Amino acid sequence: MGRPFCMEPCVAQIAPPYKSQATKGHDMTTIIGVRKGDEVVIAGDGQVSVGQTVMKGTATKVRRLTVGGSDVICGFAGSTADAFTLLERLEKKLEATPGQLARASVELAKDWRTDKYLQKLEAMLIVTDGKDLFVITGAGDVLEPEHDVTAIGSGGNYALAAGRALMDMDFTAEEIARRAMAIAADICVYTNGNLTVETIKHD
Repeated sequence: MGRPFCMEPCVAQIAPPYKSQATKGHDMTTIIGVRKGDEVVIAGDGQVSVGQTVMKGTATKVRRLTVGGSDVICGFAGSTADAFTLLERLEKKLEATPGQLARASVELAKDWRTDKYLQKLEAMLIVTDGKDLFVITGAGDVLEPEHDVTAIGSGGNYALAAGRALMDMDFTAEEIARRAMAIAADICVYTNGNLTVETIKHD
């Protein structure tokens, strides 16, 4: 499990991708987060599937939030409406704790696990402020990747494996994310090549 982040409940360092019961199978997508050098990238595909049918190929599953002059990038897998509800909650947590993504993420995870309304939401999030990189789940977890690559969704395993393999090569974080997503799209039927890519840098 690695060393926990010193916060209660803990921010654990694990080997992603992590799947929570909270998604209940509504994870037909691929989202990857890559941190390398002074750059963190979150990339997601654009496919929306209902059962075996592709309903849309150009959805945006990666968003940039600007709160108090600071940017946070969020990618989500699962129900779009549920994910937007969680993003709104995260934005409020960031307004209450500006510049403290870890604390805001833990507070969101606590609410998500204990609030009867939020417990019904079926989504997962990858978030970053350019320094920290977390996966937030409905099980009350805030998870930090061990090797600076994390992924969620049905194609997450493929993107994660590709990203991990590319980390030691002379590629930027964005190049790694794009190449890993291309591999996932070739393998996972619920993932396409229409990417939304957001990059954030830190000093």
